Amino acid sequence: MTANKNTALVVGANGVIGANLIEYLLSTKNWDVIGLSRKGGKNAPNLKYISVDLLDAENSKKQLSELTNITHIFYTAYQDRPSWAELVEPNLNMLKNVVEIIEPIAKDLQHISLMQGYKVYGAHLGPFKTPAKETDAGHMPPEFNIDQQQYLEKKKEGKKWNWSAIRPSVVGGTAIGNPMNLALLIAVYASISKELNVPLRFPGKAGAYDKLMEMTDAGLLAKATVWAATNPECANQAFNINNGDLFRWTELWPKIASYFDIPVAAPLQMELKTVMADKKILWENIQEKHNLEKHDYEKLASWNFGDFVFSWDYDFFADGTKARRLGFHEFIDTEEMFFSLFDQLRQEKIIP
Repeated sequence: MTANKNTALVVGANGVIGANLIEYLLSTKNWDVIGLSRKGGKNAPNLKYISVDLLDAENSKKQLSELTNITHIFYTAYQDRPSWAELVEPNLNMLKNVVEIIEPIAKDLQHISLMQGYKVYGAHLGPFKTPAKETDAGHMPPEFNIDQQQYLEKKKEGKKWNWSAIRPSVVGGTAIGNPMNLALLIAVYASISKELNVPLRFPGKAGAYDKLMEMTDAGLLAKATVWAATNPECANQAFNINNGDLFRWTELWPKIASYFDIPVAAPLQMELKTVMADKKILWENIQEKHNLEKHDYEKLASWNFGDFVFSWDYDFFADGTKARRLGFHEFIDTEEMFFSLFDQLRQEKIIP
């Protein structure tokens, strides 16, 4: 690691958010980076990976107790569970295991960045107030995002470091093995539809096809996250971060079909976790046919997540002007984001 630089601890380093954050931090030349994940990663100049089980307090202490030079913690980790209530304990404990170890020993700690989402507004529960604002009222727990933020707020009392809470919409990126990667899920779904010579049908609820949606590009999110963590005006606040535009699947879905050179047909509601469950062998044949990288079918897409997103038969967007008022002016066209991600997936030989 290099002297006289900030040192970032990126928790959840292999996810779609964490991986893009590391890439951006390294591109600025102002950071040394330590990435935490269960499976670790390949070290590079100014980048070190540590394999750690953050649900295991003893393992966490063993692996992290020498990280005395951390200046910024970027927390992007997530553990999935079958129910909302079950999400609280593991996700809160992982954050605590990081902070309780690092905060006492990192004498130059400046900032802890917490990755959240629109669940803080109840977006996962049903129709919610749109555009959602950072000042909107909370909702009945359980909600681990809120528990995590309250923990940081209390922990910060009397300390010199500060925190920020970053709230993206659905994130678009290319990372493999992430349960919430919508662009990759759509790309796999479209590729299988083409192989089977069937039209690309929107599989969600009928009412979801024409509602207003938005997304957050993973690269833009990385820039916003670092901006909030290094801008004193952003201390101890939450920020909605989105691409800056809205779309409806009615407009975008036919364009996605056109990109993959397959016809589009009327929406047909179907449970992806059911209809895509038997497609593993078919996908392996596609990989052989097109000489693709041999990524496990189960790691490419979480069909449960697709069913979740495509079930939103209500508007889904938030007000992103607070960040813009404080100086973050980046934006990206969502259609261009999708097609750029599809291009990357092809270049990396993940999809045909």
